[in-house]
Amino acid sequence: MIEPLPAFWAVIPAAGVGARMAADRPKQYLELAGQTLLEHSLDCFLGHPSLKGVVVSIADDDPYWPRLRCANDPRIQCAPGGDERADSVLNALLLLHAQGASDNDWVLVHDAARPNLARSDLDKLLLELADDPVGGLLAVPARDTLKRADANGRVAATVDRSTIWQAYTPQMFRLGTLHRALAESLVSDVAVTDEASAIEWSGQAPRLIEGRSDNIKVTRPEDLEWLRQRWAGRR
Repeated sequence: MIEPLPAFWAVIPAAGVGARMAADRPKQYLELAGQTLLEHSLDCFLGHPSLKGVVVSIADDDPYWPRLRCANDPRIQCAPGGDERADSVLNALLLLHAQGASDNDWVLVHDAARPNLARSDLDKLLLELADDPVGGLLAVPARDTLKRADANGRVAATVDRSTIWQAYTPQMFRLGTLHRALAESLVSDVAVTDEASAIEWSGQAPRLIEGRSDNIKVTRPEDLEWLRQRWAGRR
């Protein structure tokens, strides 16, 4: 018997500018195979039967979002983007709470510029964390030799890679737990770079779920070119 996957909300923080791409627009609006990166990032969730809805956090002056076909999708709501990722995610969680979502609901936070999420990875995350007391995230074990640098840009040490993982998204946590962790970290002026780091700061240990290494985040021009070559002829 196939175990049912838990219902979930998806949150996409999409207020960043992606300065390292050096593009004429925020990187989530760059095109890949006929759609923007953001549209591709949304597609995997919108096609999932367990989805309750999606909240996209966008900048107040964003001129690109209203032009997308998905902007009128009734399953998608918009929340105000913040100065940092944590602010954008927290605003999305506040919107969900205001509309009656439960503290016990699962929330999956996914990068706006991570368009190659496989449905199999999404299902694996949902299945393996369905009854987890904390939640967790997709991640990939480090493959390359890792070096720690000193202040002069020279190797200070070789890091044991056997315990090092690269954090990916989605990251899956209960709405109430994530809300409290993010809010308290912001009040305490603690810098958190992803949702898992907020949960860690609150004293809990998220679970690592190994995913596909091609679920890359587009950060530099070569990332987008790699995906374009990989997706050639796909659509």
